[in-house]
Amino acid sequence: MITAGIDIGSRTIAAVVVENKKIISTKLAYTGFSPVSNAQNIIKNIKADKIIATGYGRTLFEHHFKSDTVTEIKAAARGAFELFPGTRAVLDIGGQDVKALSLNDKGKVIKFEMNDRCAAGTGKFLEIMADSLGFDLETFGEKASSFAKKITISNMCTVFAESEVTSLLAKGENPEDIAMGVHESVSKRALSMIRRVTSSNQIFFSGGVAKNICIKKILENYGFEITAPEDPQAVVAYGAALTAADNLNGE
Repeated sequence: MITAGIDIGSRTIAAVVVENKKIISTKLAYTGFSPVSNAQNIIKNIKADKIIATGYGRTLFEHHFKSDTVTEIKAAARGAFELFPGTRAVLDIGGQDVKALSLNDKGKVIKFEMNDRCAAGTGKFLEIMADSLGFDLETFGEKASSFAKKITISNMCTVFAESEVTSLLAKGENPEDIAMGVHESVSKRALSMIRRVTSSNQIFFSGGVAKNICIKKILENYGFEITAPEDPQAVVAYGAALTAADNLNGE
């Protein structure tokens, strides 16, 4: 039995195909201005017994392709728990949302928080701050890790934080130092969400921001044991694909 999951996010679309719970292919594309057509392109050669959509664009996908859907919360939990069965807490930081989940010993969601109304603490926030400092998003974490002194970024609102960064640059502050301040503020916001849903210090870290080595290191410095998969952007899509298999098996 082959099933697929497609996670249509604000910034990227991930599609995962599984057979007997094992990933056999993964595809990733930018969401762009036409998420439906981009989603169609990414799945057009996928042959699966069932496909389930998740993410921001799941209702659009459901409407156009008559597909079942699952929430990002359930898909994130399903994917994380399958990859690491001992998972009790999940932190997923994507392009425009942050999810903090607490799971029971069967991988079911006990409690969760989700920030999807503000860019603060998200991948988009980091992208804007990186651009303001003249860094590429892909190397932003590395640049921040080479800081010389700590600088506090007091604003988490994207507009005000960008203004604060510009002001710090005008005062002659080192861009790497400011970058570390940005990463600290993002990490603290994520940690406050995690602490409201779980007391566990073992965190499964997924989403595009899980690729950022600086965020991971800061979380570890706060005493958390961080587990990040090889492809953190595919976890939610993987969870959707597993949910599709569960449905076919009557689970």
